[in-house]
Amino acid sequence: MSVKMSILPKLRCITIDVTGTLIAYKGELGDYYCMAAKSVGLPCPDYKRMHEGFKIAYKDMAKRYPCFGHAAKMPNVVWWKSCVRDSFIKAGYDYDEETFEKVFRRVYSVFGSSAPYSIFPDSQPFLRWVREKGITVGVVSNAEYRYQEVILPALGLNKGSEWDFGVFSGIEGVEKPDPRIYEIALEKAGNIAPEEALHIGDSIRKDYLSARSVGMQALLLDRFKTPDAESWKNSGATVLPDLGAVQAWLTSEKLS
Repeated sequence: MSVKMSILPKLRCITIDVTGTLIAYKGELGDYYCMAAKSVGLPCPDYKRMHEGFKIAYKDMAKRYPCFGHAAKMPNVVWWKSCVRDSFIKAGYDYDEETFEKVFRRVYSVFGSSAPYSIFPDSQPFLRWVREKGITVGVVSNAEYRYQEVILPALGLNKGSEWDFGVFSGIEGVEKPDPRIYEIALEKAGNIAPEEALHIGDSIRKDYLSARSVGMQALLLDRFKTPDAESWKNSGATVLPDLGAVQAWLTSEKLS
């Protein structure tokens, strides 16, 4: 019988995804678009149509101007304005310029704040525990700069106490599942070897397979009991329910 040593002493860096892993959306997209419309005296848009419209508009913008317009040097606010306008139009709402401007300003400021998000209760304790062990923490996310500057700090996830560096697609111009985003993370962690790093996320394609492809270790969080989790396990991935379970897994010495 052999004892498998804890993985922890071998790790120099843990990288972690943001949405679905550390924080979650509160409510529905329609809630925020409705509040914005109501704030200027308009009736509330239809939630379902709004959600479908947004999905199409976002996908289209991400294809035409990836990484929030990074390569085109498009300002963040311009990218979102185009996306939000298109979301309303595809949902069947074509507001005049002045009205749209007011609605958009409201939408943009809400999503640039902590209001639409909640932090999982295990996120802050886990990240602090990792850093206390002397392991560098990197946040890796397909998100724009406001996550780093405003949203994460407003939720109590601060650079210097919960994480050490961030790799955000809107800042770097590379997005998951492009493996280069993980290579950037390894560089920022101090040019460490991939096997000395572990990535934690909630998407098999963007997080697990992509990080593994550069030689990093990886595991998946299944916070919402997704039906896909079974197939993740069958493909050989370690799948855990929350960050408390990750902490236990990292410190356990398994008998085999």
